[in-house]
Formats: sequence, C-alpha cells, structure tokens
Amino acid sequence: MKKYGVNELRRMFLEFFESKGHLAMKSFSLVPHNDNSLLLINSGMAPLKPYFTGQEIPPRKRVTTCQKCIRTGDIENIGKTARHGTFFEMLGNFSFGDYFKDEAIAWSWEFLTEVIGLDPERLYPSVYLDDDEAFDIWNKKIGIPAEKIFRFGKEDNFWEHGAGPCGPCSEIYYDRGEKYGCGKPGCTVGCDCDRFIEVWNNVFTQFDNDGHGHYTELEHKNIDTGMGLERLAVVVQDVDSLFTVDTNKALLDRVCELAHAEYQKDHETDVSLRIVTDHIKSCTFMISDGIMPSNEGRGYVLRRLLRRAARHGRKLGIEGRFLAGLSETVIALSRDGYPELEEKKAMIFKVLTEEEDKFNKTIDQGLSILADMEEKMTAGGEKTLSGEDAFKLYDTYGFPFDLTKEILEEKNLSIDEEGFKKAMDEQRSKARAARKTTNYMGADVTVYQSIDAAITTEFVGYDRLTHDSEITVLTTEEELVEALTDGQNGTVIVKETPFYATMGGQQADIGYITSEKGSFKVLDTIKLQGGKVGHVGVVESGMFQVGDRVTLKVDADNRQLTCKNHSATHLLHKALRQVLGTHVEQAGSLVTADRLRFDFTHFSAMTPEEIAQVEEIVNKEIREDLAVRTDIMGIEEAKKTGAMALFGEKYGETVRVVRMGDFSTELCGGTHVANTGAIASFKIISEAGIAAGVRRIEALTSQGLMNYYKELEDELHSAAKAAKTTPAALTSRIETLLDEIKRSTPRTRS
Repeated sequence: MKKYGVNELRRMFLEFFESKGHLAMKSFSLVPHNDNSLLLINSGMAPLKPYFTGQEIPPRKRVTTCQKCIRTGDIENIGKTARHGTFFEMLGNFSFGDYFKDEAIAWSWEFLTEVIGLDPERLYPSVYLDDDEAFDIWNKKIGIPAEKIFRFGKEDNFWEHGAGPCGPCSEIYYDRGEKYGCGKPGCTVGCDCDRFIEVWNNVFTQFDNDGHGHYTELEHKNIDTGMGLERLAVVVQDVDSLFTVDTNKALLDRVCELAHAEYQKDHETDVSLRIVTDHIKSCTFMISDGIMPSNEGRGYVLRRLLRRAARHGRKLGIEGRFLAGLSETVIALSRDGYPELEEKKAMIFKVLTEEEDKFNKTIDQGLSILADMEEKMTAGGEKTLSGEDAFKLYDTYGFPFDLTKEILEEKNLSIDEEGFKKAMDEQRSKARAARKTTNYMGADVTVYQSIDAAITTEFVGYDRLTHDSEITVLTTEEELVEALTDGQNGTVIVKETPFYATMGGQQADIGYITSEKGSFKVLDTIKLQGGKVGHVGVVESGMFQVGDRVTLKVDADNRQLTCKNHSATHLLHKALRQVLGTHVEQAGSLVTADRLRFDFTHFSAMTPEEIAQVEEIVNKEIREDLAVRTDIMGIEEAKKTGAMALFGEKYGETVRVVRMGDFSTELCGGTHVANTGAIASFKIISEAGIAAGVRRIEALTSQGLMNYYKELEDELHSAAKAAKTTPAALTSRIETLLDEIKRSTPRTRS
C-alpha cells in the first residue's frame, strides 16, 4: 500500500466522489453561518444542516466536502495524549434525498480498497443492531463474511440529537496489527486500544424522531458520511498518532527544532510539543477565517489556544517570539487545500505577533503574583486557590483562568471554580441584563422557518428601483397568512424584488409596495434562509393577498445615499492598506444613508497624520471620478484579478467583482455608485478601538457630510453670538476674555 500524504488523500477523496456525480464544495468557514447553536464548526455536516432540515435547497443532491473543524471540549487532554487534537479535517460525501445505503456502502468500500489500496482482509464493517438491510448489503453485495460484520447498539451505531432526523450508522474499522493492540485475549473491533481504528462512518438518515422515542420513516432519506482525514492518514502512513502523519510531523519537527528538543524522549516535553503543534495550527486557521482574540465567545477560544501555546513554548525553552514563524510552516503545509491561508498570511502573522507580545507582558507579572498566592496557600496548609484570588488574577492582571488552573494542576493544587464563576457573574450581571434577543420588527423568527424551502426571491435591483412582481408569501408577526389588511404589520415575499436586503453591512432599502387594492410601506428588507427576501412593514391602506400582482418601488434618495457610503468603504479599505499595511482587513461595516462605519484589523490608534493621509487618498480617488465597474465571474477567476474577499463572507462559485478604476477591486454583492465622483467628499469623524486588534472608523460623505458641516457652522455662529463677536474673530475674542478673567482674578499670597 502506498503511503499517501494528507494533501494527496484530500484530493483523492474529493476527486473520487466528483466522479460519482458529487459537487465538490470548498470548506466552509470555521465561523458558523446563520447558526447560533455553534460557536465553531465542529463537524463536516454542521455547515450543511439547512440542506438536511429542508430550510435551504442544496446546490446539488450529491455533495462532497473536506471541512476544517475545531473542537475544544476536551482541551485539557490536548497534549497529554497523542490521540487528541483541536483542529481536524472531515472528509464527507452527502446525499440529500438521492442515493442511500447501497451506493454509500459500495463507494466507501471502493474508495478504501481500490483507490487507497487498504487490505480488504483488515477491514471490518459494523452496523446498527437492528439494521438488517445494511448487514445484507455488506454480506451479500460486498461479500464480507458474516463473522466480520459487527452489530452494535444505539450508543455506537445510531445517530440522533434529540427530536428530528436520525438514523443508523455503519462504520468501517481497520486492523492496524498486533503492535498497536492491548494484548488482551479477545481483542477485536470495539476494544478501547489503538489496534482497531474507525476510518469511515456512514450515517443513514432515514427516520424522524418526535422527541418521545417514536420513529417514522422519512420520505426523503439522506446520507451523511464522515471520515477524519488525519485518522485516515494514520492508517495509510502506518504511524502511531495524529501527530506523526506527514503534515503534523513536519510542524512538530519545526517545534522540536526551535526548542532544541527530541520527540518521544520525555513525557512532559512531549506534552508541550504536542500542545504547541496542535494549537498553532488551530490558531492559524481561526485567524484566517476572521476570528480575533477577545475575552468572549470564539475570540476567547482563540486567545486561550494562543496563550496556551505561548506558555508551553516558554516551558520548552523557546526564546522570543515564535508563533508567527510556526504559523508560516502551517501555511506552507496546508495552502494547497486552503489557499485562503496564503491570502491572509500578513494578517495572521500580525495577530499572532501582537497577541504573543501582550501575553509576554502579562505572564511574567501574573506568574509572580500567582507564586505569591501559592506561597500563602501552602503556608496556611491550603491546596485550593480561592475564587476571589483567581478572579483578581484574571480581572486585574489579565491572567487567563484556564492558565491559572493548568499551572496549579501541574503542582497538584486546585482552584475554587464556583467562587471564580460567582465573581465573574457579579461583574457581568449588568451586561447580561442589558442584552436582548431582537427579532425583525418584533416578529417571531420561527414564522420564517415554516416557509416552503422551494420559494425563493430573485434580486433585480442592481439596475432598477421599480419592478412588478407577484406575492408568494405573507406573514404576520406570528404566522403565515393568506392576506394582510389595513393597519396590519407583516412581511411580504415576492418572486423578484428591486429591494436590497441587509447584507454585508449595507442597510436595507425602504420604500413602497403597491397594487390596485392597497399600499404597503416597507420599513426594512431582510434576507431569509433559503434565498428568500422579506419586505417588513405595515399596510397603510387596502389589503394584499398571496398571488397579487404588485409594484415594488425603492426609495431612490435613500438608496443613492447608501450607495455613496458603500462605495466610499471600498476606497477607505484600500487607502488604509496603503497607509497602515497589508495586514489591514475589513472586520465589519455598517453602511446607511446617513453615514458609514468601517471596522478593520489594526493594533494601534491611528495618528492624526495617518488619518489625514487616508482622507486625502480617498478624496483624491473621488476627484478622479473613477468608473465603477461590476463583473460577474467564477470565484477562481475573481481571485486572479486580485479582488479582496471579506472575512466570514460566504461566497458561491459565481461572484460579483466591483472595480473602481485601477484603485480598488473587491468581491461585493452590494449596490454602488456609477462613478466615484458621485460620492462628492469624504471625512473621517472618529477612529477608535473596539476590540483587541480591531479599530473602527466613523465617516461621512456627500449629504451626510454637508449636514455635519451645517451643524458645526450653526454651533460656531451660536458660540460667536454668545461671545458677542463674529465667527471669524471668535478665537481672538476667546483669548481676550481669558486674559480679562486672568487679570481680574485676585492673587493669593503664599
């Protein structure tokens, strides 16, 4: 058997299933898209959930992916064993109501035995206890002897997660040989040792669970196949662990080189080597998907991994900064499968360096204070650090709780976690009380989830602001309805619309929907799951019914002002990269008719000179009256033009490339001016930090800027009037008044 590398195996898998009629889709971002149930993508099927639930129609009934994933639920075990890792890749082939058990089983066997070349005699399938259908396919069609097919119960071979679609599984195990076994009599498939390793899992989604243990057959059955790429590499390369497959070993070797250490010579050293190797890989991929270090959510996961890697690098004796250098190795090893790593490497290196510098400043002070706390504990015969002390380390000195816990555990000491949580909860109580979950115009979002997935809305508003269409769905705040009448709030969905729904930071269009029977005022336009657009507002007169022909008219002034601010963000983005460096990436934006807000990655406040320079560049490009051109092209072709893609955005195979002369080229689905001259003028109103490594610019253009100057002018005239002078003489008048005050103030004797 040839020992294929990780990058070869990934390519071979995707090409194999493409040959079986599957659409090979690129890995989705690690940041879940429209899924608040997950902090990070943790399985191959997670990004495809809308296709399985029927909320969205898949691009093809057969799909294959290699999905990057991160799991941190057992982070404490990372490094302690060679089995655990936070970052992994999941190979998957999926069927949405197309093929089922026969094809899924046959193709898994064909790939493993004929394409990869695994010895069929060393492969052992398993099926769910009652799944005679899968058993017969393995036995009678594939030809596996009955004694080599294992039946397991629900815990091992039935996939379900509460109510909803579920079904039995069929796994394939590979016998790695006695050298990996436990040596116990009867060691076979299902043993906890490393001899029999699962390399494939076919999930047959064929039932619907009502949540009370009642199962009914699904009309459209699905296939959800998952296989760990690194685990397959372990088998194919005949190595002992995830850390010794070719790509991970090359990275681990680099860590060993920096630490002047040798792997598998000392357990404590091995723990640190594995932690650094695993964590820098996860961090590199997370940052490439736009995740920034912070104290909450996925940003906290990133910061925790970064600081854990930095600390264990120190334990290994690595001097100075080293994380960005290791990240360069990660990128070199993985860019074939994930070209975004190369595209974002300047940003990745900058984030890693800044965070490592921050941690280096924190850790020495924190370790010193923790050592004092430990000394007091042991002097008093205590073995548990109080929650108050742990919180003080965290809150006052920025020392992570998890790091405190890990350091103490290494010395057989513990921490009062409940006390820490109590102190944390007290500090956050006000913030939690202020948080609210808001729905569109007060509507219950579940109403939208009940809409037929086959209903879609085509956006036709790039070149028109008025369009005739047909109503397909009407909803109130609580339910789908056949009609909306005078005074009712609701949502209107049509076949085609010129209204732009809030996306990519651009605020939605407003306007009117009219018919022979009534008038509906559109107060918001929202993007709904499955390619639907909802026009949210109120019936001002008459009534509307499903099937009505209507005229949709966008508020032209609001759209045009929004376009000016949106186009200005593209100019601003490029200007920031020219002035501050190519590490600058857009990290969010808000574009309205009144103003623009632009968040970007940078690690220090901009100087007045830098702000002035950016303003001058943007205004120069406005004066140049550059033509704004939009082209539709394939994603790969778009990348060749140098078009910048935004963090966290979900791009299809076809994208819109917006060019502003030769100055700016970006992937963008928003609406824009025809020429930059239409923007008229640009002014930065404020620049401030909003999170670690993220800055925010507030700016104005065109009418918004004129209104701003008018307000300043009014204030200036009011101040001049109060000082009994003219605006031109106001400064001189203030200086005179200050001098008079100074001379009239009596001096005190010392």
